[in-house]
Amino acid sequence: MIMTRLFLPVLFTLIFGLRAAFAQQDQDVVWVQIEAQPSLAQATEQIREYGTRLEDVNGFTLGGGWYGVALGPYTRADAETVLRVYRSEGLIPRDSYIALSTTYRSQFWPVGENLLDLPSPAQPATPAAQNEDVPSLQQQAEAVPAVPDETPREARASEALLSREERKELQSWLQWAGFYSASIDGAFGRGTRASMAAWQRANGFDETGVMTTLQRDTLRQQFFAVLEGMNLQQETNFAAGIEMLIPRGVVKQGATEFPFVHFEPTGDIAAKVLMISQAGDQTTLFGLYDIMQTLEIVPLTGERSRKKDSFVLTGENARIVSHTEATLKDGEIKGFTLVWPTGDEERRQRVLSEMKASFKRTTGVLDPAAGSNSAQSIDLLAGLELRKPKMARSGFFIDTKGTVVTTSEAVQSCSKITLEGGHEASVVMNDAALGLAVLRPAKNLAPMRVANLRQGDARLKSDIAVSGYSYEGVLGAPTMTFGQLADVRGLDGDVALKRLNLKALAGDAGGPVLDSQGGVIGMLLPRDATNAKSLPENVNFAAGSDAIRQALETAGVNVQGASPSATLLPEELTRIGTGMTVLVSCWN
Repeated sequence: MIMTRLFLPVLFTLIFGLRAAFAQQDQDVVWVQIEAQPSLAQATEQIREYGTRLEDVNGFTLGGGWYGVALGPYTRADAETVLRVYRSEGLIPRDSYIALSTTYRSQFWPVGENLLDLPSPAQPATPAAQNEDVPSLQQQAEAVPAVPDETPREARASEALLSREERKELQSWLQWAGFYSASIDGAFGRGTRASMAAWQRANGFDETGVMTTLQRDTLRQQFFAVLEGMNLQQETNFAAGIEMLIPRGVVKQGATEFPFVHFEPTGDIAAKVLMISQAGDQTTLFGLYDIMQTLEIVPLTGERSRKKDSFVLTGENARIVSHTEATLKDGEIKGFTLVWPTGDEERRQRVLSEMKASFKRTTGVLDPAAGSNSAQSIDLLAGLELRKPKMARSGFFIDTKGTVVTTSEAVQSCSKITLEGGHEASVVMNDAALGLAVLRPAKNLAPMRVANLRQGDARLKSDIAVSGYSYEGVLGAPTMTFGQLADVRGLDGDVALKRLNLKALAGDAGGPVLDSQGGVIGMLLPRDATNAKSLPENVNFAAGSDAIRQALETAGVNVQGASPSATLLPEELTRIGTGMTVLVSCWN
């Protein structure tokens, strides 16, 4: 905020002098496009809101019923400075970009202004512009001879020279602009003519139903305006055997880590591109499909489609939108991933469309040894960060179908819950008062062990053990923590709680508490971080087995009861405890 206070006065001074500078310099006039709205009322409302904190806010018609909000006019160098500073300070959206005057049709704000006709390299300012009696902007615009457009007859003649592909391209532009909804066939029938006339009407041209060369170019500029600054370039990677367009304006080539060629972000737009290339068969393709879904760049929410020789993965969260596609052909798997920041959907879709259309397979695939793999980490795969759960806690099986008891803490605000990392589960009961939740797997599981809930209390000061994923799954297996039953009640006399004398970690919460005979006397509860009494670290609590049984029976879940037996050796107790313990992961 301090930077904003110091920089903005200087920046505003720079802005105020720009219009005069345009009258003296031979430079392009550009704008910072910050927003587009589908109605004039919405655009005007946004302009007024931006005007409370920014200078030189303008409104322009874009065509197709859209209205743009832009800052300017600037020289390109100054526009880049304004764009960088305002985005970094959060004053304008992060997907704002630099636009040319040709992007806009007419100015509606400020009322009476016409800044689209400032001098450009083709119209250098005259010395008279520096005199005290400077002509108005409208007078300057009227003094510039208008570019003559084609007559209807000339327009038909120029249209006749278009190839079928160019005709189809024109239909696709009209479709994008919202004027054409029929098939893209390159045939200019009644529907296409009507859409052309509608576009002409919306953009202030005569409604002839035949677009002139100038009008076709105007529509083309509207279509490609959103790609300004993307610098789409054809990239041929011989090692990967892939040729495609890459948005070089926002990404640069990085490391190659089999099976990916990385393109990393270069600036404020947090985009990322991967080329995917490897030899393989259907098993390899399906394995890649599974692996991609474990990566941080493929959010959990989104459509997934897998066929016998291809797959498409999409994902979206509050930060990014991700698209991955790959195809198996002649023993080679090739494809790409595009990751784009959330909130810039039109530009993302356009970039993605261009990448899809340009994708070509050439000879060869990446060598499995490609890449230095210098950044070794269990959290990385081929240079990409593996997705990690929001939280991981312990649980235990209570029936042969794989039903699991865990702590309520483990299931709070989760997009997805998994057991043992890969089996999806749903919450069938959550007793917040007891701190206990019951999970049912999407598909039945076959547990090695099932908990036997002890009936009645164990003996005070008797030996106990907790089985849990102490380090939240990092070790890959549960561990046993041994201690004693300190009391059969909580500190306030609550008989549903048992006080334990042992040192437990956060990941152990939800794990079974076993007596020396292997019976489950309770479920370890998480330590209350807000407890003002600041209990010693060896003081922990468990929900008692009788309270657990009562809650489960109320929910219609049948459980097994434990029968007293001989004291077990530590290794046998460990085998029983770890056999019933489950890693419960909460994902977002």
